[in-house]
Amino acid sequence: MRIATWNINSVRLRAPSLLRLMEEADLDVICLQETKTPDEHFPLDTIKEAGYEHIHFNGMKSYNGVAIISRIPFDNPQIYNRVGKQDCRHISVRFPDFELHNIYIPAGGDEPDRTVNEKFGHKLDFIEEMSTFFEENYTKDSPLMVVGDFNIAPREHDVWSHKQLLKVVSHTPIEIEHLGKMQSSLDWTDTSRHFVPDEEKCYTWWSYRNRDWKKSNRGRRLDHIWVTPPLKSKLSDHDILTHIRDWEKPSDHVPLIVTLKQ
Repeated sequence: MRIATWNINSVRLRAPSLLRLMEEADLDVICLQETKTPDEHFPLDTIKEAGYEHIHFNGMKSYNGVAIISRIPFDNPQIYNRVGKQDCRHISVRFPDFELHNIYIPAGGDEPDRTVNEKFGHKLDFIEEMSTFFEENYTKDSPLMVVGDFNIAPREHDVWSHKQLLKVVSHTPIEIEHLGKMQSSLDWTDTSRHFVPDEEKCYTWWSYRNRDWKKSNRGRRLDHIWVTPPLKSKLSDHDILTHIRDWEKPSDHVPLIVTLKQ
């Protein structure tokens, strides 16, 4: 079972890229973030015609939005509202062997100080609420996968310069601490670092500000796929489709894929 997560940065604008990804990567499930469209404008028919008939989504105009697109039937589709907001950041479905959560953690604005930046406080509160949610509703023996754009690059080599980015939102110590607590909540395995050694650089995002993103390679690993202990032994492969950053009208994120063996 091949599962991808991708911050698509507008599902309507990049529908051709989504269809190309489906065809070229032979994916069973694709989880999207930043779909940026209300539900009535989601390209449902186009996606179903590509062979993905099982779709759960929650969107709003111009911002946020998440979707789970699958060739495999699922049940129990859920929509969650976090920290008192209805901003389309968390959905889940249940497959026969595990439950899948797709989340889009807030970016957090520019200033890493919640006393002057409400967006940063929202981000920290969101992560705390996710930690509590998993602890209160599941155990470490629950077969779960959580994927999405977490907007945090937690490890030293998840960013192009650990030293220069320590005070930049997405790599600050307080964000990393909060994400670490969320990871500890159910003893989650960070699948990218399960396959890629800590000392190797690993990125899924490159800013639009970099004219030649490949040459400068100032990336960050903001996109994640985590699994609980029952799924860890089923992990068989991992890929980051870096070449998609060169497609026409690219997202600033690229798809992250894991494969689960039966």
